Amino acid sequence: MTSATGRIGRLVRSATVGLAVACAALALPARGEAPRVVVLVIDGMINPATAEFFSRGLSQAQAQNASLVVLELDTPGGLDTSMRQMIKEILNSTVPVATWVGPSGARAASAGTYILYASHIAAMAPASNLGAATPIALGTQGPDPSGPAPASKHDAPGPVDTLHEKAVNDAAAFLRSLAQLRGRNADFAEQAVRHARSMSAQEALRTGVVDLIASDVDDLLRQLDGRSIALGASSTQLALAGALVQTVQPDWRTGVLAVLSNPTVALALMMLGIYGLFVEVVHPGMALPGVAGGICLLLALYALHMLPVNWAGVGLILLGAALMIAEVFLPTFGVVGVGGIVALLVGGMMLVSGDADAAIPFPFLLGMAVVSAAVIFGFGTFAMRARRRPIVSGSEGLIGAAGIVTWVDEQGALAQVQGASWKVRSREPLAAGTAVRVERVDGLTLEVSAAGQPRS
Repeated sequence: MTSATGRIGRLVRSATVGLAVACAALALPARGEAPRVVVLVIDGMINPATAEFFSRGLSQAQAQNASLVVLELDTPGGLDTSMRQMIKEILNSTVPVATWVGPSGARAASAGTYILYASHIAAMAPASNLGAATPIALGTQGPDPSGPAPASKHDAPGPVDTLHEKAVNDAAAFLRSLAQLRGRNADFAEQAVRHARSMSAQEALRTGVVDLIASDVDDLLRQLDGRSIALGASSTQLALAGALVQTVQPDWRTGVLAVLSNPTVALALMMLGIYGLFVEVVHPGMALPGVAGGICLLLALYALHMLPVNWAGVGLILLGAALMIAEVFLPTFGVVGVGGIVALLVGGMMLVSGDADAAIPFPFLLGMAVVSAAVIFGFGTFAMRARRRPIVSGSEGLIGAAGIVTWVDEQGALAQVQGASWKVRSREPLAAGTAVRVERVDGLTLEVSAAGQPRS
């Protein structure tokens, strides 16, 4: 009995050891997998398309259990709403985000400075720069970065108005809070907002604005290997030796969205849509202008949906187009048309709310207004003249046409009208050679009146 119990015990221990060895063997490939690093490349303005691209890439990296997300950034700035959306994604990410301003010659200006400060790791390439993060309201002028810096922040010149002051104070507090969160230079953060200060990569490293300088992504990963990163309430140590690097470039969809989210393109699409529908209305049946105009107008509405749009500006643009079209039909001697041009200019200036980086250039607005007036006035006048012109074809075109009687007998008469022989009748007696004029068309018979004496 005892020996049987011992044999059973040995079998159980052997089975347990075998199961443990098998589990360890199965776990080895998982532990042996190389860490994964996802590199998201953003080169250009920060807009809804780039924010959507970053959000999608970050979500995929989290789903793949990536060890690190590197944001390769080169931007002149962009929309405040898109920038804040990206920063929210970074602050709530479960994967560390390292923003690298590169390659050499790149910049993280305006909105890029905020993103760099918000990242878990801030890095720059040699010969790159950051800063100039002052929010500029449309129609105002920001501080002159070339002027001397004030002795202290209390000596700074006052903002141009209360709204601008509120925007500057809000932006300064936001960037300072990001600097305090990541333990970076908060004084430069405030100067970048209030005085549009910029800084080179070497200066940024020396003053504690960024964590390191790396010549490329591989150099960045080598320097970060083994570094401990604060991630929320906890910290994680990066193990990046032999990491698999996946570089993600913006796809065609992001490129199309980036083009559509440009306010200048949105305004151009809106005006093209109005042109097309106007041409279709004044000259029905052409089909192509109406179809193209409808597509352009829908694309413009989608673009405006993505942008922080002032709908009063949209209303003024539509009113301006309507007034210029009305000028074609109303005898106002240009008063309504000039009002339409003014409404179009003011509406274009008001189109985007508060983001100077996305403002539509005034020369483009002026050119758009002049072209709109020329197209609508020119084509509209041409179409109205064509409508008033007498019809020269078909049965209506025969009314008033001249002809010569060529044959007369008891059964009727024939006349040559517009190169064709027609059967004619008249209340007056007709003779061969008589000049006649067509009064009415009755089927295939022309009612005529004598226009002269018979020819000899």
